[in-house]
Amino acid sequence: MTEQNEMLNNPLHGVKLEQLLTELVEHYGWEILAEYTRIKCFDKLPSIESSLKFLRKTEWAREKLEIFYLYKFKNLPKADDANYALPPRKRIIPAHQKPRQPQVLVLGQAPQPKDRGSNSRNQNTSKHPARRTPRNKTRQDNQSADKPYDPWAVHR
Repeated sequence: MTEQNEMLNNPLHGVKLEQLLTELVEHYGWEILAEYTRIKCFDKLPSIESSLKFLRKTEWAREKLEIFYLYKFKNLPKADDANYALPPRKRIIPAHQKPRQPQVLVLGQAPQPKDRGSNSRNQNTSKHPARRTPRNKTRQDNQSADKPYDPWAVHR
């Protein structure tokens, strides 16, 4: 089977972004899209035109919406490990997997987003290197215990 024939099974094949967004808005509405995708252009004064403008410029948001379309609206099984790393439009859907009825989504029941900041970063690191506290220095090394801590004392 050629790659072209494999791509014909992908529900995104030949679907323009405007058609995809229109189908989702007609079926779910703006509120559900805003809650489940967490894309802000669907939250404040949404329109097809403004959302398309944002989605065309922002690759991560477009891919997030395409993933929502494939796995919530078309209700396909989740992608395997080989396809997971690919963008949604390049994923190969096996021929035996056919789109099903859209999932029923209820406003207020979207899963909570994962907290990305607590476990993935070291507590001593910061975006600003000047604000970091030295790892090998302690308060006793820099100053006596009766004086307030001065992080800049090391550099004087």
